[in-house]
Amino acid sequence: MTAKRGLGRGLDALFESMGDNAAVIGDGDTSKVTEIKIMDIDPNPNQPRKVFNEEKINELAESIRIHGVVQPIIVKPSGRRYLLVAGERRWRAARIAGLVKIPAVVLNLDDRQVMEIGLIENLQREDLNPIEEAKGIKQLMDECRLTQEEIAAHLGKSRPAIANTIRLLNLSKYIQGLLTEGKLTAGHARALLAIEDKTLRDKIALKIVEKGLNVRETEKLIKSTQKKSEEKIIKIKQKPSYILEIEAGLEESLGTRVEIIPGKKKGIIHIEYYSNEDLERIIDRVASKRSIY
Repeated sequence: MTAKRGLGRGLDALFESMGDNAAVIGDGDTSKVTEIKIMDIDPNPNQPRKVFNEEKINELAESIRIHGVVQPIIVKPSGRRYLLVAGERRWRAARIAGLVKIPAVVLNLDDRQVMEIGLIENLQREDLNPIEEAKGIKQLMDECRLTQEEIAAHLGKSRPAIANTIRLLNLSKYIQGLLTEGKLTAGHARALLAIEDKTLRDKIALKIVEKGLNVRETEKLIKSTQKKSEEKIIKIKQKPSYILEIEAGLEESLGTRVEIIPGKKKGIIHIEYYSNEDLERIIDRVASKRSIY
């Protein structure tokens, strides 16, 4: 026994935009569902989704044994057989459940439409990480020539939401990896995009993970960091030119960052080092009889 069958809001919107090119075999009604032998269906070799969670598919197979296939798969004619367009998880689970036939909607589609449907279906999954979603949207734009407005309509999202998701691909591979691993959320990533310095962005991303900061705490950290950076720029601009020249000479001689903070009667010199070996090198250089500047 099968429950109420539907195609999903995203796919319905896509079919509407396809018009006559997506006509169903027979009467042209996209709600028409037929039963097709599972052995007559071939998976799509160009399926955008490459990895399937076997445990979840087995769970779905158990559900199918009890409730049947709730949502039909989508196929296109391929000679005397059928090419699977959408619903590979259901098709795999139905085979495991021992079904002979599976409910399907048969559509006449070209290669581009097959890709669009496959991508749209994948983007409707709840287990996508932010980077997978961003890459899927970018693929729809680049390979299927869909606009952000069209993608937003298909996915039931706003155009700004689509634009913000794509922006995540501007982040470094390091931060994208943290997003893929679930160590950062899309909210964290959007906050990080406010930082123009890519090196600083990566450092703050690491601090977020190490301290377990939520999005609001991350935004506060970024604002604080940007304020300190602006104050530092102002201080640099206010330094006399001869101080800047001395800093530059010391940095070249010592091979590290040097900051001189002048005062009315006394000042401070900051000399950075990055390891114990680096510290020993700088001490030897400073202690040597040769002039370092």
